[in-house]
Amino acid sequence: MRLSQRPPQSEVETRTRILKSAERLFARQGYDGTTTRDLAQTAGIAEGTLFRYFENKKAILIEVATQGWVEILTDLLTELSEMGSYKAVAQVMRRRMLNLHQNSDMMRVCFMEAQFHPDLRDRIQAEVISKMMDVAEAFFQTAMDQGVYRPMNPKVVARVFLGMFAVAGFSDETIMSPNSSPKEMQEMAEGIAEIFLNGVLADNAVS
Repeated sequence: MRLSQRPPQSEVETRTRILKSAERLFARQGYDGTTTRDLAQTAGIAEGTLFRYFENKKAILIEVATQGWVEILTDLLTELSEMGSYKAVAQVMRRRMLNLHQNSDMMRVCFMEAQFHPDLRDRIQAEVISKMMDVAEAFFQTAMDQGVYRPMNPKVVARVFLGMFAVAGFSDETIMSPNSSPKEMQEMAEGIAEIFLNGVLADNAVS
C-alpha cells in the first residue's frame, strides 16, 4: 500500500505564510479590497505561485476562517476536559479571551466576511460552531445533572457562555484595549465569569 508523503517543509511554510498574509490583509482591507497580487506580495511569492496552493481567493478566505476556528474549538475542548471544577469558569474564560484577543484578525475576518459570503458562513456553522455548541451543551448538562448548576436549558446556557467569551475576546475596542495588561484581562475574565455564574441581581433585590 502506498503511503502518502508529507509535503516538504518549505511548502508547508509557504502555505502558512500565504494564510497569515491573507488573514492580516483581509482584516485590514477586507476581502474585496484585497487582490491576489496583494496577497502574493505580502507573502513574498509570485502571484502564479499562489494558485499552486489555492484554487482562488475565496478558497483562501474559507481556509483562513475555518482553520482559525478549528484551533479555537480544539483549545476549548482541551480546556473543558481538563477543568478541575465546574466553578473554575474564570480560568477558562481568561485563557479563551486571551486566545481570541491574540487572534483578533481572524475573528474580524469571520465577522466581516461571513455576512457577505453565505458559503463561508455555512462552512463555519457546520464545521465549527455546531460542534462547539454540542460540546458546551454536554458540558453544562453534566454540571446540571451533578447539581453544580441549577436546572436550565443547557443549549441556552451554552449559547450564553460561548457568546460571552467570543464577544469579550473579539471586541478589543469596545470591551478591552488592544494593549490590555494581563491583570486587566484577568479582571475582565473574572467579571464575566461572576456574571455568568451568579447573575447581576442582588440577593435581596425586590422582584
